[in-house]
Amino acid sequence: MKHILKAAALAGAMFATGASAQDMVFTSWGGTTQDAQDKNWAQPFTAAGGPGVVMDGPTDYGKIKAMVEAGAPTWDVVDVEFDWAIPAGQQGLLEPLDFNVIDKAALDPRFVSDYAVGSFYYSFVLGYNPANFAGDKPATLADLFDTAKFPGKRTFYKWSAPGVIEAALLADGVAPEALYPLDLDRAFAKLDTIKGDIIWWEGGAQSQQLLASGEAPIGFFWNGRLSALQADGMDVGISWDQNITAADALVVPKGTKNKEAAMAYIAHATSAEAQAAFAVETGYAPINTGSAALMDEAVRATLPDQQTAVQVNADMAYWAEHRDEIGNRWYAWQAQ
Repeated sequence: MKHILKAAALAGAMFATGASAQDMVFTSWGGTTQDAQDKNWAQPFTAAGGPGVVMDGPTDYGKIKAMVEAGAPTWDVVDVEFDWAIPAGQQGLLEPLDFNVIDKAALDPRFVSDYAVGSFYYSFVLGYNPANFAGDKPATLADLFDTAKFPGKRTFYKWSAPGVIEAALLADGVAPEALYPLDLDRAFAKLDTIKGDIIWWEGGAQSQQLLASGEAPIGFFWNGRLSALQADGMDVGISWDQNITAADALVVPKGTKNKEAAMAYIAHATSAEAQAAFAVETGYAPINTGSAALMDEAVRATLPDQQTAVQVNADMAYWAEHRDEIGNRWYAWQAQ
């Protein structure tokens, strides 16, 4: 709690001494995840003395770049993919974070850089609608690519990011420890085998709709989106076998007029208490190492950081270095 109060006190002091009194803007991906960020991060931050937090979205990298280059960013804190944040910081699109305000020592060091800290830690998992599979149930990534045994449309994340390329290689028999550097020829050859059966999802809410409706009864999902469907009472099949981990990050666009408030907000959002509350609601893992002690053990056992025995960690540094190269080929392949 002390870090929440410290962050809010810093923000409150700013506004009391004449800093900009306008609300700050937090941008994220929408849907149930952003609802939970609003409830567990933004509202308590304001209630504890910080400024009001206006929600916007969805996150759009082109828009961030355009805002910064125009010298007029209207987003103050943005939830982004970590592999995007690393080169964006190097390219001058982000403010360096103030670790006099943000408690860097309390955070998982895998998800800390000069320009970004983890927002939450998630896994891509195989999910399916049991209503569409009367007999055997899909359990492995190889099953995800087996349209003969498990017929129906597949749904995958449309954008170039860690997850789908790795899944294709694992399904094709590549050992987890041999994934990097990614064999793109082999990955796209595997994806070619089901290309006509793929429906792409662009956001988490869309992925949930595709699964719930049965339009795509099997796919590769952010684990928290499946947890949200279960919380709403839907019967959802989840396989953690070779779940692929990655993290979102919190960043501050270069040139924001609310930089101090942005730093205070990130300090609050990454506190042990705020991270624990968000994790309990969403099914995503916390990036604050003190959050585990604040959660019920039964809930904690369902989170991605407890699935390490069958887990594959996406290499964020590799993706940061090769993001454009992979992206160019990814989008060209989709368009073919």
